[in-house]
Amino acid sequence: MFTFDLRSFIALGSVMAMLMALVLLLMRLQYPAHIRGLANWAAAPVLWFLASILFATRDALHPMLTIVGANLAIMLGSLMFYAGCQRFLDHAPQWRVWMACLVGAALVFVWFTFQQPNYPARLVVFTVLMMGIYGANLRFLVQHADQRLPVRMVEFLLALHLVALLGRCITALLGRQAEGFFNPSLVQTLYIGSFSLTALMLSVGAVLMASDRLVTELEHLATHDALTQAYNRRALLQQCEDEIVRSQRSGRGPALMMLDLDHFKLVNDSLGHQHGDAVLAHFARTTNALLRRQDRLGRYGGEEFTLLLPETGVANAQRVAERIHAALASGHPLDCRVSIGLTAWLGPQDTLDAMLARADRALYQAKEQGRNRTCAA
Repeated sequence: MFTFDLRSFIALGSVMAMLMALVLLLMRLQYPAHIRGLANWAAAPVLWFLASILFATRDALHPMLTIVGANLAIMLGSLMFYAGCQRFLDHAPQWRVWMACLVGAALVFVWFTFQQPNYPARLVVFTVLMMGIYGANLRFLVQHADQRLPVRMVEFLLALHLVALLGRCITALLGRQAEGFFNPSLVQTLYIGSFSLTALMLSVGAVLMASDRLVTELEHLATHDALTQAYNRRALLQQCEDEIVRSQRSGRGPALMMLDLDHFKLVNDSLGHQHGDAVLAHFARTTNALLRRQDRLGRYGGEEFTLLLPETGVANAQRVAERIHAALASGHPLDCRVSIGLTAWLGPQDTLDAMLARADRALYQAKEQGRNRTCAA
């Protein structure tokens, strides 16, 4: 008859988790320092591996290690994973509260192991605390993380193990949990299997979350100007081309603006290039704050910017330009004056080159008329 070897399953899962810990550690050494949490994530499977070793040597070592120490190692590993998620999302882990819980758990484990041996009571305390850790981790990710695929995977794993923990807690309360970590009961087999699989897959999820963050940042660097965080010229022009293609299908075209900061060379020459950089960044932040989600601001070159307004006519674009002029006259130390040339899509025969040429002519007209104004073409 086929029997499920729990020790072999745990050993295999632990070895795989240790390999993932090595991957996370190498990522910690190679990834940018601002991607945090990798060291905590790497520590989690190491502690889970230690716990499995202690559980497996229960007949050879003192119960203080194989029972109390092993349970605390599992809990500390889960806390390390939780702390990794918090640091990854730039939140400070609440170590003081959780360490107090661990100390309390250690005292309870000692009491129900040596003073008043009671396996179900010890199991209930351990399971409830683990549910608290996993539940807090799940709640944190739902509230603070972007719900991208790697995050959703980790959330699903945490929820799945919460269900397994709840089932284990219920069977213990009902007195249906036989003593012994490696007893062959169905509940214990399902729990150990789910824990081993979860420990491995959580480490995989951590790798995917960190990799996804790095890819997202590299994509951002490839498409955005480092100083102003506006789109760079190549990315903005591609956005314009895509919008014109959509306009040819929908019949509702975009407006396009060319914006040039007035007398910017004088700002650099009189106040220095650092001040000039601060003015550019302030201009981009101020302008972006006025735009819709679908609008796109790009740095065309130097102090010249391009603004794409999808499905917008000349009249509405002029109102946007008026808001920009007003926002840049608020009295902020970095406020500047800007000349704007705008144009709107003329129909299926219109092209991006033609729109840029019209907007540029309108910008030149605005400068000829005294600057700090908007002209349309």
